[in-house]
Order: sequence, then structure tokens, then C-alpha cells
Amino acid sequence: MAELTQNPKVPAKVAQDLIKTPWAVILVLLIGVAVLDPANWTEVVTFAGKALAHTGQYILFAVLLLSYLKATGAEVMVARAFEGRETRMIFLAALFGGLAPFCSCEVIPFIAGLLALGAPLSAVMAFWLSSPLIDPPTLLITAGALGWPFAIGKAVAAVALGLFGGFVVRALMRGGAFAEPLRVYKPAGCCGCGPKQDEKPVWAFWKEPERRTRFRAEFVQNGMFLLKWLALAYVLEALLVSYVPADLIARVVGGEGIVPIVIAALVGMPAYLNSYVAPPLLAGLTEQGMSAGAAMSFMIAGAVSSIPAMAAVWSLVKPRVFATYLGLGITGAIIAGVIFQMI
Repeated sequence: MAELTQNPKVPAKVAQDLIKTPWAVILVLLIGVAVLDPANWTEVVTFAGKALAHTGQYILFAVLLLSYLKATGAEVMVARAFEGRETRMIFLAALFGGLAPFCSCEVIPFIAGLLALGAPLSAVMAFWLSSPLIDPPTLLITAGALGWPFAIGKAVAAVALGLFGGFVVRALMRGGAFAEPLRVYKPAGCCGCGPKQDEKPVWAFWKEPERRTRFRAEFVQNGMFLLKWLALAYVLEALLVSYVPADLIARVVGGEGIVPIVIAALVGMPAYLNSYVAPPLLAGLTEQGMSAGAAMSFMIAGAVSSIPAMAAVWSLVKPRVFATYLGLGITGAIIAGVIFQMI
């Protein structure tokens, strides 16, 4: 009887969880188009479907790559970037920040452990600034939506922003700033305690059943994650192209000069778009008249200020360090946009 009385709650719980997913947003948007503009429904669905199919090859490769890195334990190599001289640490932290296959919650215990062991805040800041900007899946998805020149430019900007932030913090610390940067840290327990520096990657992961299981689990989890967010992104892009006047976008963030780039960075900071949703939307905006520099500025500022990225920083350090993180992020986004526009 107890099971019978509890069973009706299960479909309700599943329905509540489904409502909170991008699939529900996609359904609502498509129903809205069908009701308000039925003549355009087929065009919107076709546009989104073709764009998603085009990016599918990049999604598949990205998911396979990310699953392989997680199954082998390759993320432990990132910990070795925080050893040795401070200058070397900053360079390696900025570089590995763009390669690390960490989820947002894994960054928190990983960085907390490094700071507790005495890793300099300058190297940690370099990692923090570059990490949310690029990783293997983001690189491939950006290339599929905006082309390889933009994807490579973003990757270079990610490393450059990490170096910029790392050396600025180093200079500030030598002037006496950030003497006690850490809050009191309590592990959230969402992803374990992150990699340990004494572990070694197992490249031939298929020889171990546990790692094969992890590969399959990561493939399914990451595949569904990317699929749902990219499906939403391309539906939004289709709506953007169909209903937002091109001249409006061109007036706000189009044209030459620094003003559109600064506006794009300021708009990108509060706009929560993860790195998988942003490329398709920016593809639509550039088609409507957004300048390349403004697109780069928007993407970098938005990634640095995304909720997971900010939560990772806010949970570990005091407000002045957090404010420095945001200030470096928006300044770097503007500089990157200006340089990319010139190139």
C-alpha cells in the first residue's frame, strides 16, 4: 500500500524536472511560434534542425574527446602546472585552463586544495580566467558555429586573458594586496575532491572495467548535455534571425570602433549564456550586423561572468579578489575584442 500511495508522486516529480530543462523551453518556444506565426513554424524548425545537424559532427568528436580525458584521468596533469616558479606556474595555468576537462563544481575543490597547499593566487587567477572561456568541446562547437578563425581567436584570447590576469595579480600582490585571499572553505561534495597530484593518467583506459564504465557514463551525460543546450541555442538563433531586425543589431553592436565592443562586453557580463549556447546565438547576431570584435568581447565577458564560473570564484575567495576577477574579465574582453576587430 505504501508503494501504491507513493507511485503517483513519481510522474509528478519527473514532470517537474522536465519543466526545468531546455527541452521544455524549446517546446514552449515552438508552440508559441505555431500559435502566433504558424506560417513561419516550418522555417524556424528547419533552420534549427539543419544548424544542429551541421554541428553534430563537432558534438560527437567533442563528446568522445571529453569522455576519453575523463576516463583516463588526464585532468590530474593540470595539477602539475601549479609546481615550480611563479612565472612558470602562471604560463602553464593559463594554458591548461583552456584544456582542463573540469566541470564547474570540480574546479572548486581542485582550486581550494591548491590554495590550501600554498599555490600563488596569481597562477590560480590565470587558471580561473582562462578555464571558463575554452575547452575541447567549446572549441569545436565555436568552430562549427562561427568558423575556425573565430574559434582559434577565442582560444588565443583565453590564454592571453589568463596571462594578463595572472601577472596583474602578481604585481598587486607584490604591492601588498590580497594578503589573505581565502574564505573559509567547506567542500560541497558534488564532484569529489578533484584530482590528486600523485595520480597518473591511464591512457589505455579500456583495459580497466571501472574506467570503461566511466567513459560510457561520461559519453551519455555529456552528449545529452550538449545536445539539449545546442538544440535550444539553434532554436533561439532561428527566432533571432526571423524576428529581430538586422538594422537594430547593426546600430547597437555593429560597425567599427571601440563603442560597440564595450557595449557588447557590458551586455555580455550579465547575460548568462554558457559556452555551448553562445556560439550559435552569436552566429545569428553577426549575420544581422554584429561586428566580429563585439562578438568576441560579448563571448569572453559572458563566459567569465557565467554563474558557474563566478560561483567557483566567490565560494573560495574574499570579495576584493572576486571584484578583481570580474574587473580583469571585462577589461580583457574589451581588449580582446579590439584586437580581434583589428586583425
